[in-house]
Amino acid sequence: MKRFHIALAVGDLGASIADYSVRLGRQPAVVVEGKYAMWRTELLNFSINQNAERAGQLRHIGFEDDSAKDFTSTADVNGIEWELFSSHAQDERIVQMYGVPVRT
Repeated sequence: MKRFHIALAVGDLGASIADYSVRLGRQPAVVVEGKYAMWRTELLNFSINQNAERAGQLRHIGFEDDSAKDFTSTADVNGIEWELFSSHAQDERIVQMYGVPVRT
């Protein structure tokens, strides 16, 4: 499965989880309390992390693609970070960066 990935910084994780759950029509697949949440739909991998100083800003974009061999990150001509990763690689990275998630 290949999904487009969008990652945003948010000011209030709890309020953002409530808002984006309504917008996406489902609860997040992963939550690390006070730090991070991620939704996986058929077409989209959408994640947010609490960072009040950057609230509302794009963190990065890319693709979740289970055929990806590694987790890679490159910048495009405009300086936007693009990531490519498998769902397994992302799950491992979530634990490394944020801690053990609660799966919903």
